[in-house]
Amino acid sequence: MMWGEKPYHSLDFELKKEFGRKLYKLSLDGGMTCPNRDGKAGYGGCTFCSGKGSGEFAQEQGRYEDVWQQIEKAKKQVEKKMPEGGNYIAYFQSYTNTYAPVSYLEPLFTKAIEHPDVAILSVATRPDCLPEKTVELLKRLQEKKPVWVELGLQTIHEDTAERIHRGYSLAVFENAYERLKAAGITVVVHVILGLPKETREMMLDTVRYLGNIPVDGIKLQLLHILRGTQLAKEYEREPFPVLSLEKYADLVVDCIAELPESVVIHRISGDGPKALLISPLWSKNKKVVLNTIQKQFQERKIFQGMGSMVDK
Repeated sequence: MMWGEKPYHSLDFELKKEFGRKLYKLSLDGGMTCPNRDGKAGYGGCTFCSGKGSGEFAQEQGRYEDVWQQIEKAKKQVEKKMPEGGNYIAYFQSYTNTYAPVSYLEPLFTKAIEHPDVAILSVATRPDCLPEKTVELLKRLQEKKPVWVELGLQTIHEDTAERIHRGYSLAVFENAYERLKAAGITVVVHVILGLPKETREMMLDTVRYLGNIPVDGIKLQLLHILRGTQLAKEYEREPFPVLSLEKYADLVVDCIAELPESVVIHRISGDGPKALLISPLWSKNKKVVLNTIQKQFQERKIFQGMGSMVDK
């Protein structure tokens, strides 16, 4: 099956089906930190996480009073891509965006979702930062406009999770996922491909697990080794293998083949800040990466939902 021009259920296809057009994300900063940085779950964050908590592309940190200002600034950054204007996804990206009391979150998220150009509210967070009152808030907001929650699982393997200092178990993810779905929230899960000491089969196991749930959406992210992270120090001290472009493209195709057709593919590569990127350097050229993955799909005649491939 083809979803538009792609052999998988892409986010662009899903948004065009629902809204009649492509929507662009506006990366925002809710002014929060992370329990894996301030000592509640750990210090220093996950080993791969940058100093801005994966929010290099977000607007400057600000309190909820200026969230509309952030939105307007972010709109200017993408206006060349959609000069006719339109609707956007308000994406709270930096750090852990439910790591605050509801008294702080409610006005922040409410103001964002009520912006006339915002069609969807997307909140990136950790599964261990979703108390019941926060889930109830997200459920109320869902009555205004669609709400997505993006959970950074990265891997189902507990030894890897410990190695990257994730700070919570798989059971915590499962509990958070079940409560979010019971509240009617769309859940998108982040997976990192190429984590240290993970085999190809381990990575596929993570994707199969998410496909069996099945999750609503998935982001497949290449591991980026960034300056200033704990992972960079480990890499400098004892370099470990990183995926080549060919192996990454091949792996992404097999991951998507394992996922049921209902799962929306939100990302197949990811962008590391070029000024901080140590490895793999081939990932700087996003166009080449996407074209290589597309070529793999075409040459192997693979579509989403085909399952395990006999040539592997």
